[in-house]
Amino acid sequence: MRRLFPVTDQTATTASGGAAGDEGAGGVGGTPGASGAPGAGLIDREWSLAELAAAYAYPEPVTDPAAAPAPWLRANMVSTLDGAAQHDGKSQPISTAADMRIFGTLRGLADVVVVGAETVRQEGYRPARARAEFAEAREAAGQGPAPAIAIVSASLDLDFSLPLFTSPLTPTLILTGAAAAPDRVATAEKAGARVVVAGDGVGVEPARAVQALADLGFTRLLTEGGPRLLGQFVAAGVLDELCLTVAPMLTAGDAQRIAGGPSVAVPQRFALVSLLEEEGFLFSRYQRT
Repeated sequence: MRRLFPVTDQTATTASGGAAGDEGAGGVGGTPGASGAPGAGLIDREWSLAELAAAYAYPEPVTDPAAAPAPWLRANMVSTLDGAAQHDGKSQPISTAADMRIFGTLRGLADVVVVGAETVRQEGYRPARARAEFAEAREAAGQGPAPAIAIVSASLDLDFSLPLFTSPLTPTLILTGAAAAPDRVATAEKAGARVVVAGDGVGVEPARAVQALADLGFTRLLTEGGPRLLGQFVAAGVLDELCLTVAPMLTAGDAQRIAGGPSVAVPQRFALVSLLEEEGFLFSRYQRT
């Protein structure tokens, strides 16, 4: 993996024929670049999880010191060159080992992973696991051993015998509307899930979902889709950051894009924060301007 953007002094030196073996450009034990995260420059090598964690650290919240920290919602998605977010209904065929390292790192940094019920069913979601590499940092940040999984579901039509409900390290949350069927709510709670109301009707209101999670102390939010849920977050204007892996693949077909559903009146502009590359895969990070 190598850093293409932001361009640091080390990147520029390496690119212009400088000391290609300079560890300060992101070699093992490298020093942070201008962005504050370890810079790999043009040296192509596997980054450690600690380096990835520094590169993808959540922004420091800008809030009134007397107020609670503001939530930050980031999305992590993968897309082919022709815009497919899945192949044969799953994202795994268009992913890669480096993408999965970043996937694990983003989970290791998050308080909670927000995901749509259909994605839970299609991708066979399991509880997030504790990883020794992130244990110290999570403890220092006041986080539990692993992020909670928060499922967005209007119907609560879920298989409560799955490990996601029977054996999570952190109780699984279900975000739903106030008009959700009482018997399904009771079944979910009996299975050990925590039901959180985030809408006045049957469905979930994106802004209320973000605030409801923040009220529970989950301010580092990560959504992994699917496309319909991400589209709702985009349309509601609550998405702060998009981490997008661009796979060097073409699939054609009629697969979904990374976001679908309602459109926005004016396209939202995001700024490129960083760009990494490995074996033709691009790992981009964009934040709202």
